[in-house]
Amino acid sequence: MPRRVRKQPAQLTLDHARRPVGHGGWRPGAGRPRGRTRCAHVARAEFPRRHPQHVTLRVRAGVASLRRFRPLRAIKQAIARAQRGERFAVVHFAVLATHVHLIVEAEGATALARGMQGLAVRIARGVNRALDRRGELFAERYHARALTTPRQTRNALRYVMCNARHHTPSGVRLSRCWIDPCSSAAWFDGWREPIRAREPWLRELLAEAPPTAPPSVWLLTTGWKRRGLLGFDEAPGAR
Repeated sequence: MPRRVRKQPAQLTLDHARRPVGHGGWRPGAGRPRGRTRCAHVARAEFPRRHPQHVTLRVRAGVASLRRFRPLRAIKQAIARAQRGERFAVVHFAVLATHVHLIVEAEGATALARGMQGLAVRIARGVNRALDRRGELFAERYHARALTTPRQTRNALRYVMCNARHHTPSGVRLSRCWIDPCSSAAWFDGWREPIRAREPWLRELLAEAPPTAPPSVWLLTTGWKRRGLLGFDEAPGAR
């Protein structure tokens, strides 16, 4: 038999400019697109449990409005099932057409990440069923901001409870006592005046069991009230 000749290994270059583009390896334009997300994928900063978090979840472009009966019901059910006692709990929420605002309590960064991961999965599955769609629901990673002072906490509560007023189409006038039916405003105990349940939908909403957990940290129970209770007609950003 003829003797087999071993092929000498070729020296590969690390110069990507001469390297042929194929499957795997470096190639122009590879990697995560830059400038297309508002939430960088960096490690979440640690925080103590006494600091609640203002969390925002944004859905992908083209998804129908979340402020409709079936998607809203799915989101409420997901919030109710996401409570994990002292480790993670949703205390307040507001559902807008393209995003969801939450005020949550969490034991720390790990508890927040795990709690939000489970909540996002539940919301995505429920909303996709409600809208008869498939695929990813959220456009990006959730954004979280720690609330460390009574003023910050009050501003965040006002932003969540009264955000729908800010998004009301021009020409539409809301009653001064109007509250957002797509939020936890009906179960919020920090209004300056009592809720006037004149409309049937509001009476039905008040009769429901809240999907949220009661607040337990000082900033959400007592601290923020030192800056004054909320008025129904307050707008986000108002002083």
